[in-house]
Amino acid sequence: MTQRPRPLSGLSPHLRATSAAYDAVAVPYAALARDDLETIALDRAVLAAFAELMRGAEPRLVADLGCGPGPVTAHLRDLGLDVFGVDLSPAKISLARERYPGLRFETGSMDALGLADGELGGIVCWYSVIHAPPAGLPSCFAEFGRVLAPGGHLLLAFFASEGEPVTAFDHKVATAYRWPVDELARLAREAGFTETGRVLRPPAAGERFRRGRLLLRREPCR
Repeated sequence: MTQRPRPLSGLSPHLRATSAAYDAVAVPYAALARDDLETIALDRAVLAAFAELMRGAEPRLVADLGCGPGPVTAHLRDLGLDVFGVDLSPAKISLARERYPGLRFETGSMDALGLADGELGGIVCWYSVIHAPPAGLPSCFAEFGRVLAPGGHLLLAFFASEGEPVTAFDHKVATAYRWPVDELARLAREAGFTETGRVLRPPAAGERFRRGRLLLRREPCR
């Protein structure tokens, strides 16, 4: 079954506000250096591990959800994946198309993707679940599970809390949340995912919080 993408006019107030906030800062946001890709070898290694898993499986499309102006999408393409990007912000999608004209980018919401059931082999959410209110994250996991083929892989990058519950913080663009890695893994498990790896690193220079990465596999429906 294909679920039609939700028009931006039909988004919840929270999603509309997040989209508008990123539209307003799209150009300066795109000008920021992606230090996690350019200078942090561990982050590049996590993406490389994801790409290796994808190359070892049946060839399928990969989605970079919350792709912004497209640097992670392009990085995954350079790692040999058939990938496209989706973002809530029309302004960021416009910038991504200008920067990477050979790649496909679409405007959309990660909790209502216009994709058929099982269409994807992999999903990367590189700091794109951080703005989802805790009560709304299970619906995102449900949508990830719907569009991923059995055995497909999901990579999450997020801000990690330390011995605390889910914690909101003053992100520069819109309210965001720090997650305990075990709690995020629990939500994924309840949605039918199995954890295959995790990475936690301390904040690098100029960063405020620990960074977490979860690598998950969609299990076949029983």
